Amino acid sequence: MEKKGQALVEFIIILPIFLMLFLGVIDLGKIFYNKIILESAINDVVSLYQEGKSADEIKKELDLDDSKLEMNRDGKYREISLEKEIEIITPGLNLVLNSPYKLEIKRSIIND
Repeated sequence: MEKKGQALVEFIIILPIFLMLFLGVIDLGKIFYNKIILESAINDVVSLYQEGKSADEIKKELDLDDSKLEMNRDGKYREISLEKEIEIITPGLNLVLNSPYKLEIKRSIIND
């Protein structure tokens, strides 16, 4: 009987740690997935900008409603940035990564 009780106590102690690790892996996977999506989208934004399209046309064409698109002119260069907020679900990790986590991808291209 004592073995069953000991196993239950060990399980109860380890379960929250396991769940936090599991949710943390899911959150980090979500961040890396969205980073890859934004990297791909910003490459498309740069291509469309170089074709002469405006920021509003680019946003409509690429369906970037949940992302923030900015184009800033800085002398000889134009800086294009995409920003997206990602909600963190892991308790504790949201304190470390400041939920919602702001993911920002930038590209600088030469002004025409």
